[in-house]
Amino acid sequence: MRTIRLTITSIILLFAVQSIAVAQSTSMTETFKKHFNETVEQVHQTESADEKRAILNESFTKMITTLERIESEANLTEDETAQLVSFKNDISEKQSELNGLDGFDEIQDEDLDDFSNFSQDFVEQANRTITIGLTTALLILIILLLL
Repeated sequence: MRTIRLTITSIILLFAVQSIAVAQSTSMTETFKKHFNETVEQVHQTESADEKRAILNESFTKMITTLERIESEANLTEDETAQLVSFKNDISEKQSELNGLDGFDEIQDEDLDDFSNFSQDFVEQANRTITIGLTTALLILIILLLL
């Protein structure tokens, strides 16, 4: 009786540990996609071009700041770090395009809705999947919410 109880307990513990390990991994890009989808909704609901531009700028800035914090605080492999830097550079490029910096023409006020849709497509189609732990995922969410 005692060995059966020990065996059953061990099996349950093994499955519990495996479930926790799988549940703690998440894709960083999914968090950014969700955040940027909310940004696009805000842009489409806003009438003023200045407010739309401010919303997009704030979202890009939050994402860049979050990526910089992840880069400095998370234990990532070289490949993951390179992907993170590439993603951050791409977002910075979108922000430069929005504001007409670094050789880009500024996005016209009447094109801000289209630009937000284009940027959303870019974020959603980004071929970057960095699997991170639950703690880092929560860090991303907290940083995005606090900024």
